[in-house]
Formats: sequence, C-alpha cells, structure tokens
Amino acid sequence: MTIAKVIEGRERNIVHCDPGTTVREAARLLAENRIGALPVIEGGKVVGIFSERDLLYCVAKEAGVALLHDVRSVMTAPAITVEPATDALEALSLMTRRRIRHLPVVKGEELVAFVSIGDLVKYRVDQVESEAQAMREYITTA
Repeated sequence: MTIAKVIEGRERNIVHCDPGTTVREAARLLAENRIGALPVIEGGKVVGIFSERDLLYCVAKEAGVALLHDVRSVMTAPAITVEPATDALEALSLMTRRRIRHLPVVKGEELVAFVSIGDLVKYRVDQVESEAQAMREYITTA
C-alpha cells in the first residue's frame, strides 16, 4: 500500500500559505478549513509547514504580538516530505519517529497532496477490516 493509493481520487485543492502570510491569517485558514496544518509554499516548492503547534508555541512565547509575525518566522522548516510511491506504513513510522502529524506529498518539487496521520491510520484500518472480512468469507465457504 503506497501513499498514491491513499490519495487516489482526492481533489487537488490543497489549502496552503506562503512564508509572508501573517500568523493571524494562517490561523484563520486553519480555523475556517477545520485543519491542523498548512503546507507553506514558496516558488512552487514546499518550504515548511505551519501547524497548530507552531501557532501555540508562538502565542505562548510572545502573546498577541505573535499574530503579527510572518509564518516564515514560526513555521517548521524544512518540511519532511514523502513521495506518492512511499509505502504508507513507512510514512506512518516516519511520522511516529519524528512526532509529526502531517506530511506533504511531493512529486519532484510539486505538492500533490497533504496527508495527516489520521488519513493513513484510517486507510490502514479499512484495509485490515477488508482482509478480515475476506478471511471470514473464506472460512465459512471452506
């Protein structure tokens, strides 16, 4: 099972921001879209990720003034990325080791998807349930 299979059929409209976006605007994008992170794109390349954690750390450190900063100064960079051919379990392992919850999926330098740990876990659970159902059917017909 690869990341390509997980993202198959998704629309390619990925909510993102650029490094010059204010923290306030990026926080608004997170809230409006009910998402936990944004890929930060500059010149067509993923240069970082702005997440709820980045927002929390920034506000905890500098209070309301933090909202006036550019995302560039608070984002997590460089972004850890995967390719569509990456095995989904390998991506889950990477996320666990690095303690991250979102991965940009890039083909060359182009962002093609943005996956969360929840996306990968759901896909894996669906796969395991499908395998279990197939096994039950095999046992009852044998």
